[in-house]
Amino acid sequence: MQNLATIRNRVIALAGISQAAWLVKRLAWHGSIDNNEIATSVHCIFQTHAPNVNAVYGDIKNLRKGLETFISLLSEKSRKDPEVTRYIISLLHLERLLIKSPTMLHSIQKGVERAKLQAQHFSNTHENVIANLANLYLDTISTLKFRIHVSGESAYLSNNDTINKIRVLLLAGIRSAVLWNQVGGSRWQLVLNKRALLQEARSLHALLATEENVEYTV
Repeated sequence: MQNLATIRNRVIALAGISQAAWLVKRLAWHGSIDNNEIATSVHCIFQTHAPNVNAVYGDIKNLRKGLETFISLLSEKSRKDPEVTRYIISLLHLERLLIKSPTMLHSIQKGVERAKLQAQHFSNTHENVIANLANLYLDTISTLKFRIHVSGESAYLSNNDTINKIRVLLLAGIRSAVLWNQVGGSRWQLVLNKRALLQEARSLHALLATEENVEYTV
């Protein structure tokens, strides 16, 4: 039997992937997302040597939407979102292709380090940093044979700033998929340990709700 810490780490990584997928859909159809959500995504990309899984996202509370999305996808009685599901599957597939290309992986690592230096002069969410990371995605991940086709409103998908943010979100989703692999995640884990993963995701989500209530009452 797998220990709780292992299951929790995998849930956090899956929540990261799920959140990226949900945000891509939200941005493509509505044209905007909260600045904190893009900040979490950039922070995730920048954590190339994180001391633990939580540190990749800064704080577990930053993955609230990801947990909710993941719980919805795994719950038998909930309505599934085929678009978000497609993005999640695509991100996991792209991660597998990336791992097989060490040259591309090295290029991404170098590009991320350059973006981190740039962010020190601006901020993680500055348009120049977002554009830099988006171009990194375009020059690397977008050259793979498999590409993610994003659906949405043409008015938003023709906006360069929106497209840049979508590419950054996809890069963050792949970073989370790499993390999922690093903590022992696999396709079989999703099948064989579905109940344990769902239970832990619900526990984490409930914990966040409890902490929020405590802060509110104080």
